Amino acid sequence: MMTICKTQLQNNSKTGQVRFCEKGLDEITPAPENDTLYRPIDPNDPEIRALAASIQEHGLREPLVVTQDGYILSGHRRYCAAGIAGLRSVPVRIELLRREADIDRFVLLLREYNRQREKTHDERLREEMLTVEPEEAYQALIQHRRNAAEVKITQMPLGARKRRSRITAAKRPMLKAIQRVLQELRPYWPVGERKVHYKLLNDPPLRHASKPGFYENTLQCSKDLSNLITRARLIGEVPWDAIGDETRPHTSWDVLPNPRQFLRNELSGLFHGYWRNLQQSQPNYLHLHVEKNTVYSILRSVASDYRIPISSGRGFSSHERIHDIAVNYEQSGKEQLILIVASDFDPSGDCIAEAFCRSLRDDYGISSIVPIKAALTYEQVQSQNLPRSVDMKKSDSRYQQFVERYGPDVEAYELEAVDEETLQGYVRDVIESVIDRDLFKQEVAAEQEDAAFLAGVRRSVQASLQEIVRGDDQ
Repeated sequence: MMTICKTQLQNNSKTGQVRFCEKGLDEITPAPENDTLYRPIDPNDPEIRALAASIQEHGLREPLVVTQDGYILSGHRRYCAAGIAGLRSVPVRIELLRREADIDRFVLLLREYNRQREKTHDERLREEMLTVEPEEAYQALIQHRRNAAEVKITQMPLGARKRRSRITAAKRPMLKAIQRVLQELRPYWPVGERKVHYKLLNDPPLRHASKPGFYENTLQCSKDLSNLITRARLIGEVPWDAIGDETRPHTSWDVLPNPRQFLRNELSGLFHGYWRNLQQSQPNYLHLHVEKNTVYSILRSVASDYRIPISSGRGFSSHERIHDIAVNYEQSGKEQLILIVASDFDPSGDCIAEAFCRSLRDDYGISSIVPIKAALTYEQVQSQNLPRSVDMKKSDSRYQQFVERYGPDVEAYELEAVDEETLQGYVRDVIESVIDRDLFKQEVAAEQEDAAFLAGVRRSVQASLQEIVRGDDQ
């Protein structure tokens, strides 16, 4: 038997293969890599048993392909079935290759010989991984993320960069007094700036070490306090969690990546409170900010539909809220921060989105910001017959800029003047324009599957609980 193989090997050295050679089963070895790439061969598999019966009746119709050192390249199932059928030898073709000499080429040939066989998704994935270049794949992934994150919509200009003034030595006595007060109030954190204000009045510090005048119960002193606390928080000399601002509510959704995580976190309520993170596959991080609490509840339902966090600033937002958005965006790992704003059409409301994003950019170093005003815009108020707001304050520092932008006859309008469904439509249209709708639909469909999965688990748990109850009653 082996003499025939050697002769054939010599006669076919140019073709690279030996055909129709007989080899004993004990001279053939299954490739260890086959079980890694494909499913391990199970002798009890009904298909293997059927193949063995066919070989027993009709013989082995297709030869195995093996290397010179006897490792199988093609025919692992036939090899197993031949042993079950009682064969001692089988026809083979010999590939001019020794596995031990060139393992990389051996694995590639193993894949090529099995290209046309029916495989699972995991098997096909492992095949393709053999020829994937990691660096090229990584660069392609990065480029895909950048392309997916590109937002094709008009952005508002943010103006020139600004830096906050540093805390000078002359302001240090007042800062130390603030830090001392906050330490006294430590059990009650977070506290409002107004509480710090009144505590400072008990032992007033100098407002400026090189100028006369102590801290007083005046509006200007209160403004100085707020400014100094903000600067100190930005550089880490006042903890962020020491100061709170409950007058400007914020909502983010308790989203989860999959139902199994939900089951681990919450068993009570029998799994009715699940919210899937519908934004988890989106390339960008979205946040909805409304100027007033009076419209917060109206737009909260829209944010809920898309699982987008929403906050209310009651005018210009506090640094507490801006800080939270900056942290959440950084933790999300998304490409860009898209800030969607709903504010009045008046001198202040027209600048809220710009001021918000300038702070995120200048104070927190976030440059990938896309500010969008969803409502109210000049085009929107022109298209509707809305009741005008009260006369604008011409003393407002932004009044002149507002008039220069829209003309001397411009009027002010408030969000409350817009019909609820219309206002929701404005915000919904912007959200739809900046998200990947196909990915969003896939998440919604996945949430439906999650709901079905949870319903099955709920029934199972209910049945188990009923068994426990019955067992306790007996």
